Amino acid sequence: MGMSHLSSTREQVVSPTGRDGVAASLPAASRGGLSLALLGGFELRVDGHPLRAPLSAQRVVAFLALNPGRCSRIFVAGQLWTLTSEERAAGALRTALWRLGQPAGALVCCEGQRLSLNPDVEVDIRDASSIARRLLGDADVAVTQTAFAALRDAGELLPDWYDDWVLVDRERFRQLRLHVLERLCLRFSDEGRYANATEAGLAAVASEPLRESAHRALIEAHLAAGNPCEALRQYEICRRLLRRDLDLAPSAVLEGLIGPLRRRATAPVTAW
Repeated sequence: MGMSHLSSTREQVVSPTGRDGVAASLPAASRGGLSLALLGGFELRVDGHPLRAPLSAQRVVAFLALNPGRCSRIFVAGQLWTLTSEERAAGALRTALWRLGQPAGALVCCEGQRLSLNPDVEVDIRDASSIARRLLGDADVAVTQTAFAALRDAGELLPDWYDDWVLVDRERFRQLRLHVLERLCLRFSDEGRYANATEAGLAAVASEPLRESAHRALIEAHLAAGNPCEALRQYEICRRLLRRDLDLAPSAVLEGLIGPLRRRATAPVTAW
């Protein structure tokens, strides 16, 4: 299924608040064509079957996937082979493209001195990023379990790749995912979807244990669900992590949120 067909695969749903709308949902699994996974590691599939590609070819395909549009050969070669001459880098790029072969060669479009990823290739990080931005930008868009699970379980972009061009996009997606998980945690709490709220908050905390805003969202979810003990436990986890790893205390915002609970916990019990 090509990228141009993604809009036709969105599920029509009724949102939890009763509003009809187009749900933020990942496209249905493709039964054919080309798909590329970059989250959690590089995986190329052709007609649903995994296809092995040499590392040099993987790097070209991944670079083009993360840099949509047409890129000059000189630019691609210079970014991927930084420690060699321009001539050698150009030769390495030609070799990598040749090693893609067929049918994987259909991934890359070559137009003179310009290269681009075939627009019909499904790329997981593009889908996930698009959904995340919709959820951040539109508070009324319905959230399906499929979309939520995809963002909750999304892996790191190309782990164990340490090229500068990967690191920038990895951090961009990490921040986007964290922001949307925190937003979903609070939104699910408001909608009474406390199990989903807890899952979203825990996923954010697991992704970045030193992020206070993630802990705060999870604490608010516990409070909304009527679980003050869970909220206090999460606060203590956050407090210990900040002290141990950063030698910092929780912010005044978090202390203000948890302060009433701590006072309740230490208040004397009146005997009847």
